[in-house]
Amino acid sequence: MTTIYSVEDDASIRELILYAAKTCGYDAKGFDNAQGMYQALQEAIPSVILLDIMLPGKDGITLLKELKASEKYKHIPVILLTAKSSEYDKVHGLDLGADDYIVKPFGVMEMLSRIRAVLRRTQTDYSSAQSALPLSFKDIVLDLNKRTATINDQPCSLTFKEFDLLSYFIKNQGIVLSRDKIMSVVWGYDYAGESRTVDMHVKTLRQKLQENQSRAAIRTVRSVGYILEE
Repeated sequence: MTTIYSVEDDASIRELILYAAKTCGYDAKGFDNAQGMYQALQEAIPSVILLDIMLPGKDGITLLKELKASEKYKHIPVILLTAKSSEYDKVHGLDLGADDYIVKPFGVMEMLSRIRAVLRRTQTDYSSAQSALPLSFKDIVLDLNKRTATINDQPCSLTFKEFDLLSYFIKNQGIVLSRDKIMSVVWGYDYAGESRTVDMHVKTLRQKLQENQSRAAIRTVRSVGYILEE
């Protein structure tokens, strides 16, 4: 059974998440701090963790770093819940390995859709990875089995979502991809007004390509989307 952990100190929000998840047939457990979550992890590994950033004591960003640094827990998908709306906070969490984020206040239907999208994508990734061949474009090589990237034969650290996004670009190199199409394929859902999610990930991905002196470039096609080219 799909298990969801909600780490949220606001009892009303936590209970709403648990109620909605259980109504959809998920096994859901809630915790108001890091200690409770870690105790539960000793007993069972969840399918996804909904993690609030503003937690008392050990905050959500610190928890995310710890989870992604652990060989045992780093593969657990994490969706951040945050009341912060600045671009920096969102990108920072994604760069640390979060799979998605939801800004408070949020709608229950949106939350459930994002959970399903993350579960669908991660389950598909793991089931197909065993037979996947490396992807390459110019000086970039992606190992789909290990989910690692190299540029100019040097390791390049990508978040989960950045890796998926770059994979999609390479598979469609030289083709203009709309933001809606990218959102649908990479994120697994289609929401009007979510283009900023795509834009922020493209921004951080561009920075990493430039930092590693890649000859590949993601060019903006005005009013349409993006294209990967030399």
